[in-house]
Amino acid sequence: MALQLHVPVCAGVLNSGSRVYSPPQRKVSTFATLSQSRSDSLNWVEATNTFFLQDKRPIMLFDGVCNLCNGGVKFVRDNDRNKTIRYEALQSEAGKMLLRRSGRAPDDISSVVLVEKDRSYIKSEAVLKIMEYIDLPFPQLAVLLKLVPLFVRDFVYDNVADNRYNVFGRSESCEI
Repeated sequence: MALQLHVPVCAGVLNSGSRVYSPPQRKVSTFATLSQSRSDSLNWVEATNTFFLQDKRPIMLFDGVCNLCNGGVKFVRDNDRNKTIRYEALQSEAGKMLLRRSGRAPDDISSVVLVEKDRSYIKSEAVLKIMEYIDLPFPQLAVLLKLVPLFVRDFVYDNVADNRYNVFGRSESCEI
């Protein structure tokens, strides 16, 4: 999948005497390429629809060997009295399939991912969306944290994620 940047290209014409104006057209420039094509991602959506046929609850994907991530899952589970979220390790086969559904590489364990039936969230957006599902006061806290710009939230998220094994350690096997 190519990430594209839409750059306005002035194609407007103002003829003397007549006021004909064509709005600016957009030129598309590719500036990055991801590992999957859109059609591949759509195929994975179809292949994983069974995860949402009987159970519509979102699925939280987490690094199963990360102590911080396992602690996060335990925290969410303890604060999710209505059991609104399911959990799956990124390293599991189902986790890999759901990563592909989300447009990510199957071996990408760099971020928590929240997968809903029609959408996926990564990094700080996933954390805030998870907070919206659990008990008070976390939905209200998520609303406040959304006031922080995404690039700032993701910068903090990436720094914690990049150092999670050094600070919190890792376990030998996936656990919840």
